[in-house]
Amino acid sequence: MSARVLLLFTLALLAVLVLLSFIVTPRHWSTGEQGAPPLPVVSGGPPVELPRRVWVDTDAACGHALDADADDCFALLVLLRAAEIDIIGISAVAGNAPAAAAAQIARDLIAQVAPAPQVYHGPAARIALQAALAEGPLVIVALGPLTNIAASLRERPDLRHNVARLVAVMGRRPGHLFHPSEGSGTGILFGHGPVFRDFNFEKDRAAGHEIVAMHLPLTLVPYEVARRLRLTAADLARLETAGGAAAWVARRAHGWLRFWVTVVGLDGFYPFDALAAAYAIEPALFDCADAGVWIARDARRGGTRFGSEALLVGLDSERAEEPLASSSAYYCVRMSPEMHDWLMARLIDR
Repeated sequence: MSARVLLLFTLALLAVLVLLSFIVTPRHWSTGEQGAPPLPVVSGGPPVELPRRVWVDTDAACGHALDADADDCFALLVLLRAAEIDIIGISAVAGNAPAAAAAQIARDLIAQVAPAPQVYHGPAARIALQAALAEGPLVIVALGPLTNIAASLRERPDLRHNVARLVAVMGRRPGHLFHPSEGSGTGILFGHGPVFRDFNFEKDRAAGHEIVAMHLPLTLVPYEVARRLRLTAADLARLETAGGAAAWVARRAHGWLRFWVTVVGLDGFYPFDALAAAYAIEPALFDCADAGVWIARDARRGGTRFGSEALLVGLDSERAEEPLASSSAYYCVRMSPEMHDWLMARLIDR
């Protein structure tokens, strides 16, 4: 057999194997439920005492594009309507939309809900967040990349002690992937659908590295918990019927829902950021573990020499030997079975 024929045969065999990998669904492949050691999860905890003062950092994108991620807007609406907290300010960060666009989307939503906190972006965001921290302890809800927060605390390390808790939408167990349709979806590629990134971390890994190295009180509300809840067409219809800001957000979420139905292959989307908002309001709705967090290449996904750094969560025994940064965090893995009803009630003007 000539070298050329052997090469063609090898390429054809590889193509068949790749095709079979899409047709055959390996058990636990990319579901986020691979065989990781169990974490010490606390039902309704670990308990935290959060001040009323809240700062929101968002990459709001609902309506920015036909299929733009809409969950920031759901989170903002939940937070704006929460009587339990006082929103001191809102900053916009580049992520699902450019920072200026995210700021305008946040302003458009806030205009329909009173009271109306100020929205900042660019250098003004950092200055305003620093001023808010200088006035006292603050919960920071990070719905996007950590760019603004890292820059603010880098410039003013003396203010770090006033971060009562940073609630961030990111992090994963070693070896896990974010693959919502695997095993149940009907989307593209024989139902396998797309693989998501740990978007907020990967959009600014350097900022994530800085934040972990600061050893702030940190709660991660990750994909692992968000995949337990979906908002469907029926939910959007209910929000539209309610009118007002709820309808405004729902109308701008139809393209996002269409993406999940046609590409992912599920009947609804995971409301990632809205769950972080829920934690900032009522943390006892979640079961979380006090776990180790570190920045390193994932040895269970591509080894330690290849691939990009990830924000990993686990036991001390799983921790990389020489991480780029290391700390601890509350990592939430389950939520109250009443979360769907709780969330819908908060979104609808009561």
